[in-house]
Amino acid sequence: ETGRARRREREGNVKQREARKRCLPCTTGDGGARRKTNPRTTTTTGDTPNFLPITDPSTTPTRIPTNKKMSLLPLIFLIYFEVAGGPYGEEPAVKAGGPLLAILSFLVFPFIWSVPEVLITAELSTAFPGNGGFLLGTWKFLSGVINIASFPVLCIDYLEKLFPVFASGLPRKLAILISTLFLSFVNYTGLAIVGYAAVGLGIVSLLPFIIMSLTAIPHIHPYRWVSLGQQGVKKDWNLFFNTLFWNLNFWDNVSTLAGEVEKPPWVWIILSTTITMAVSSMTFTDIISSANFLYSLGMLLEFASFVWLRRKYPKLKRPYRVPMRLPGLVIMCLIPSAFLIFIMAIATKTVYLVSGLMTVGAIGWYFLIKFSKSRRMLQFNDGDDEDE
Repeated sequence: ETGRARRREREGNVKQREARKRCLPCTTGDGGARRKTNPRTTTTTGDTPNFLPITDPSTTPTRIPTNKKMSLLPLIFLIYFEVAGGPYGEEPAVKAGGPLLAILSFLVFPFIWSVPEVLITAELSTAFPGNGGFLLGTWKFLSGVINIASFPVLCIDYLEKLFPVFASGLPRKLAILISTLFLSFVNYTGLAIVGYAAVGLGIVSLLPFIIMSLTAIPHIHPYRWVSLGQQGVKKDWNLFFNTLFWNLNFWDNVSTLAGEVEKPPWVWIILSTTITMAVSSMTFTDIISSANFLYSLGMLLEFASFVWLRRKYPKLKRPYRVPMRLPGLVIMCLIPSAFLIFIMAIATKTVYLVSGLMTVGAIGWYFLIKFSKSRRMLQFNDGDDEDE
């Protein structure tokens, strides 16, 4: 009886949602039908509401749930790995451009790119709290999946210096495969376990660098810091800028932690793992370049959406608001947007091919999902039943 009651309640909730969707009126200026709104989150200026059509205040939470399962320390380490990916991976920038350019770039670039991205992430993630954050799109999803493939490849590149057996062939492929499957399983276990795993991994990976830095103090030669690299060696600007960008981007991925994923969808984890393993055969440079290319496409849309939301919905409830007017926001977004276009322009043919194929595949996937929904071939999670 309890099971039947729950089913009836769930069916009733579905019918209510369908009825609500049918009854949502269009926003008109002639005093048409009205819907009940939340006075705490909704006011109007003329005929323009301050909520988006996709975020009905009667169904959208106005604050992040308080039943958090993650403390501050795991969150810090998760943000660290989301952005920097660990203490490894900066060396290619020194190799490609020389110590001086690498040092200056890592000092200046955060103010050009990271600060605007962080400010935009803070405003959008507080305006649209919840699991998954404010991101919705395949370019960002694919860039994150490709980015995952870079870490096993980078790890094996380090291990092959100690164990040459991992340099090529079947041992290298098996090591990358096992590493990818292990990381995917950790993601499947849930965010709480991932957070504490990030703490442990962060300590283990940072400790050798701390020890080596302390022991190397007597052997520091500051004149090497101003070197532009080996004479006669052509600088690899593609590798330099992609390495720099890869180590300082993905700040907006932190927004996906705003609501904390309680039950990660296993179907998408399997799909993500499959794509990750498919691109693991690429070189480290091509992997991060492909991730940066798709990420740049997504960020251009994100910057445009951020400015459009400020202009179209100035009264939208934003617990955090970037303290700038619209002209200042446009200028703030133009500078990093120019860098995104530059990153895309210096990409290789392999990157264009991979990004193009994945974009076409994503479009085909969209129509496949739409067809499956119309024929009720698959069961989709509405998101409103999570509390049942």
